[in-house]
Amino acid sequence: MAQSPPKERLPANVIWLSIAAMMNDISGEIVQRALPLFLSATLGVSKTIIGVIEGIADMSASLLQIISGWYSDRWADRKTVAGIGYTLTAIARPMLYFSTTWVLPLLSKFADRAGKGIRNAPRDALIADSVSPEMRGRAFGLNRALDPAGAVLGSLIGAGLLYLWEGSATTSISIPHWKTLMIVAAVPSFIAAGIVFFIVREQKRERKLPPPLREILHVGRDQRFRKLMFIVTFFALGLSSDAFLVLRAQSLGIAWWEIFVIIALFNLVTTLSAYPAGILSDRLGRRVMIRAGWISYAVIYLGFAFASEVWHIWALYIIYGIYYGLTEGVEKAFVADLVAPAERGAAFGIFNGAVGIAVLPASIIAGILWQQVGPSAPFIFGSAVALISVLLLSTIREAQIR
Repeated sequence: MAQSPPKERLPANVIWLSIAAMMNDISGEIVQRALPLFLSATLGVSKTIIGVIEGIADMSASLLQIISGWYSDRWADRKTVAGIGYTLTAIARPMLYFSTTWVLPLLSKFADRAGKGIRNAPRDALIADSVSPEMRGRAFGLNRALDPAGAVLGSLIGAGLLYLWEGSATTSISIPHWKTLMIVAAVPSFIAAGIVFFIVREQKRERKLPPPLREILHVGRDQRFRKLMFIVTFFALGLSSDAFLVLRAQSLGIAWWEIFVIIALFNLVTTLSAYPAGILSDRLGRRVMIRAGWISYAVIYLGFAFASEVWHIWALYIIYGIYYGLTEGVEKAFVADLVAPAERGAAFGIFNGAVGIAVLPASIIAGILWQQVGPSAPFIFGSAVALISVLLLSTIREAQIR
């Protein structure tokens, strides 16, 4: 069992990186939740095309996360790599201002997720580098708490504007209001990039010439790391884009502004649960928290499959927030436990990449199941995959933190 976390304060780097994540998510939440509704209700794009857009965008992020994390280990400048990623995202989101078909949203999402792919692994490695092993769960817990806190603010901003513009019974959004929403969303993205470039500090390390990219396959010589990557990838096959949850809520007649309020509540629950979950993982071990999260995910997706009333969606989103709080930060702390410090960038790249690569087939499967079988089918599939993943996770032993 891991030691109890010490009482000292978290370093400034962890706090500022978490604030940057919060600002970026204020912007991202407005875009992410409004875009599938805009594509479906306003532009008439099919669910299958929406799934392809989400899947391709996330897959681009995944491939870049593998490369950027590996390169940040060798270049010895994680901060610059992360800052470039935040900047690319900030530039990509205003492109949606000009959307009239699904093509430009595809390009914007691709660039947005590419920015995520560039920044996430070096940012996570920066967090791990900034704290002692005994504080690792707390550090990632804070990051995963402030990130959805930004999503709460973004959701409330989106809800308020949509209610002001379209009223309580809106089922679509006008092009002029869409343009204004995208301008609002762009501002916090640029603030996040500025924080990383001008406030975050990085301890100098020896710069090395990058070896051939094929050597990334040697990262994580501990077999438990490789087994974890296989299990996480399998779990992600049932982890279709959250766009389908938004569309499921809309299918029950929930207004756009109300969907934003529901998502704000979901992110608030994630915020409140992520930091305590990180602390508990330092004390009880990572597997306990991840298993609890994945079991809750299976229950949630079954609920979405059979939801028939508006209040079902409200309740399910609250539990969904607990799932995120229990797992996201803890999974990253588990990765840091299993690899050497010099390999953390590449390890986080592989971890984030494995999840994202699986999202493309997962989103395509979800879109096809929705179109060909019905709205319940993708959620039943995701629930079954989650339960199998819980059993597989039991085969990995805990690691000594280092």
